[in-house]
Amino acid sequence: MKFASFTHQSRAAWGAITEAGVIDLSARHKARWPSLRAVIEAGALAQISDLAASASPDFASSDISYDIPILQPEKILCVGVNFPDRNAEYKDGAENPPYMSLFPRFARSFTGHGQPLIRPPESPQLDYEGEVTIVIGTDGRRIPEAQALSHIAALTLCNEGTIRDWVRHAKFNVTQGKNWDRSGSIGPWIVPYTDASQLADIALQTRVNGALRQSDRSSRMIFSFAQIIAYISTFTTLVPGDIIVCGTPTGAGARHDPPIWLKPGDVVEVSADGIGTLTNTIADEVL
Repeated sequence: MKFASFTHQSRAAWGAITEAGVIDLSARHKARWPSLRAVIEAGALAQISDLAASASPDFASSDISYDIPILQPEKILCVGVNFPDRNAEYKDGAENPPYMSLFPRFARSFTGHGQPLIRPPESPQLDYEGEVTIVIGTDGRRIPEAQALSHIAALTLCNEGTIRDWVRHAKFNVTQGKNWDRSGSIGPWIVPYTDASQLADIALQTRVNGALRQSDRSSRMIFSFAQIIAYISTFTTLVPGDIIVCGTPTGAGARHDPPIWLKPGDVVEVSADGIGTLTNTIADEVL
């Protein structure tokens, strides 16, 4: 079952996305669960799956505009350089790092499936990064690695759009290049997490205008999903609805010679086994 946050006729809603159409669960259960984040906080993903299974679609998927699945997460944390070939791209001779690189992103730096990523006038260097993303379902601090996966509620996808020259403005961080309004996307939906086999060997690909640019598998990540959760929860309490973006493979536009930046008219698709395809166009910011 797939669940999304969306807008329908100017009304914010959430529900199940099926082959036959959209089941508007918020219209039926909003008093109990006002948002998908509230569903996750209540541990009710299995319950709404059962409710959706016995309901009929309310409208076609073409009638909605997708939002990011979790609209107001407390935290969005991103893992950098989490595939071996990405580490080699830096050409510094360094072995795989002993600790993961992390940086925050703000919710307004993302948009939903089917929406344009926004290229700002300050830089033409808008780049793509396709990534598997996890949504936390139960809170925890100093979570043991052996128990980490039990804290996941769902999986989704991210195009972690980046303004490349702005990540190099400072010596010690990349935050300003990673947080331009609507420069990235999350979605299209969340897929409930059920067991470790969902995460073991996910094929992840990114295409630009149909051309394959990134391709790798989650089994090759330097830091596994369990390691990511255990490490992050060492220094901050993870809470339901928190989003962790788990790293992109080699092949981003910055690594081509010469670099290939995204421009209006481009279509970017991030796909992963068992999750789906996140699709976005590109548009220039209207001032």
